[in-house]
Amino acid sequence: MKKHTQIYMNYFGYDINDFISCELCGGKAVDIHHIEPRGMGGNPNGDKDVIENLQAVCRPCHIFYEGKKQYKEYLKQKHHKALERVKR
Repeated sequence: MKKHTQIYMNYFGYDINDFISCELCGGKAVDIHHIEPRGMGGNPNGDKDVIENLQAVCRPCHIFYEGKKQYKEYLKQKHHKALERVKR
């Protein structure tokens, strides 16, 4: 399992067999998306594999939203709501 996927699953308490819903449409998430692309650093400290930058998405949402700067704030807002539900 990739490092960023494990970080996401650990944060939300998911197991490999759990249904993980897409944070955008509610469908079955199959990818953990980097909101700020890996090549862009992900956050001011340069670490891209932090929970604030990792979002569970289904394949259609990943394809649609990936790399589109005009949706970045929307993605961050949706992810912030998911993080709020867990509040550590």
